[in-house]
Amino acid sequence: MLLSKVMEGIEYSGFAGDCEICDITQDSRKVNEGVAFICIKGLKCDGHDFARSAVQQGAPVVICERDLGLENQIIVDSTRRAFAIMCENLFEHPLNKLKLIGITGTNGKTSSTFITKQILEKCGFKCGLIGTIQNMIGDEVLHADYTTPDTYELHSLFKRMAEAECDYVIMEVSSHALELGRVADMHFVAACFTNLTEDHLDFHKTMEAYFAAKTRLFGMTDCAIVNIDDSWGNKIPIADRVELITYGIDNAAAELRAENVEFSADGVAFDFCLPGFRRRVKVPTPGKFSAYNALSAAGCALAVGAEPDKVAEALDCSTGIKGRAEVYPTGRDFTIILDYAHTPDGVENILSSMREVSKGRLVALFGCGGDRDPYKRPIMGEAAARLADFVIVTSDNPRTENPEKIVEQILPGVTKYDTPYVVIVNRREAMKYAVEHARSNDVIVFAGKGHEDYQILATGKIHFDEREVLDEIFAELYPEQK
Repeated sequence: MLLSKVMEGIEYSGFAGDCEICDITQDSRKVNEGVAFICIKGLKCDGHDFARSAVQQGAPVVICERDLGLENQIIVDSTRRAFAIMCENLFEHPLNKLKLIGITGTNGKTSSTFITKQILEKCGFKCGLIGTIQNMIGDEVLHADYTTPDTYELHSLFKRMAEAECDYVIMEVSSHALELGRVADMHFVAACFTNLTEDHLDFHKTMEAYFAAKTRLFGMTDCAIVNIDDSWGNKIPIADRVELITYGIDNAAAELRAENVEFSADGVAFDFCLPGFRRRVKVPTPGKFSAYNALSAAGCALAVGAEPDKVAEALDCSTGIKGRAEVYPTGRDFTIILDYAHTPDGVENILSSMREVSKGRLVALFGCGGDRDPYKRPIMGEAAARLADFVIVTSDNPRTENPEKIVEQILPGVTKYDTPYVVIVNRREAMKYAVEHARSNDVIVFAGKGHEDYQILATGKIHFDEREVLDEIFAELYPEQK
């Protein structure tokens, strides 16, 4: 494609010629003949430092934010925004053929996107999905590395979805993606806010900055779907041109509500209510948070024209989601729940939900990720000790941090209560301990890994799927079951 075509819609100065380019990249290691290099300043590295190397490797042009003294440089105000537009041009404007639905918030994004997809497919639409667990084009499952992929991968996915004739793309939109411009200049037909609790403060520094990043999405949409049971939801600035749909369980002012909520070990039932409509539904994941996720998904579907009866019907036959309050089949008289909860609010939600259905002890096994917000570690410990009858503190994804040091930062929260606890840093050994010491009617929550099938250590990523680990543990402890 000609450089002039890739640069359409971008104001720039510098290189005035035109040339053929075969690709664009922000990774200097991927540069070769015909690949344009764009200099983006990241959290650890600045692409401008690699510009000359990119030219030596064959980059016909370098896009940058300052004069680098190169003959073939193009200078723009923001390389992040330019990169988004360039990717859109390179992949031939796939968003012209797709309608985007974005879901943001600390917790509930993954479940809400999956349920929204299920509802819209029940209504006859073909949908793509972009999120934490996986990306999807209809029924085709694609690997996902990040909640919101980088700009290039995102537009590459959009092109594949457009070619597959998807009608809608439902995507998780992270605060990082909003802050770093990965979704710059995109337009959403609907955008949903689930909630905001402490997370990612290593990046955003304050809750106010974290919130500000999230609210950017609502200046990019036709319709905002907002949880007004959440105090932050009530603070989102909504422009007059944007339609607003509110949802909630406790706030009577919400347009979309769950009433007469009943909890059980296999799900949550409630009256699905909106003005002039009421129907009893049941979703197959336990807990109050599951009702919120169902409401957020319903709001997204209603925002794009789905009929209430179709939405209710789809909710009633929705399916569970891997790693979200997922029940592992023990074959014993105790229950194991696998959940992705990795924030204080996430831990509180899953434990509160399981407390409502537990007939024996509630056991919490969890750790905290390394190279991430350290402030939440004692808060997660406190939530676990306050809500569980027994706590097992272990490792999660320690990354480059010392796992023992992470545990030391969790324990001040745990010891605020008299709840008995043990520390077993090796996660596999901690899981084995939990199974070995399980009592009749116990509910044991393994929090933090959920859908993940890996663990990130200082030495790199290793395969670690809790389902497989549990299979091995049960085969070892209860060989008679196999």
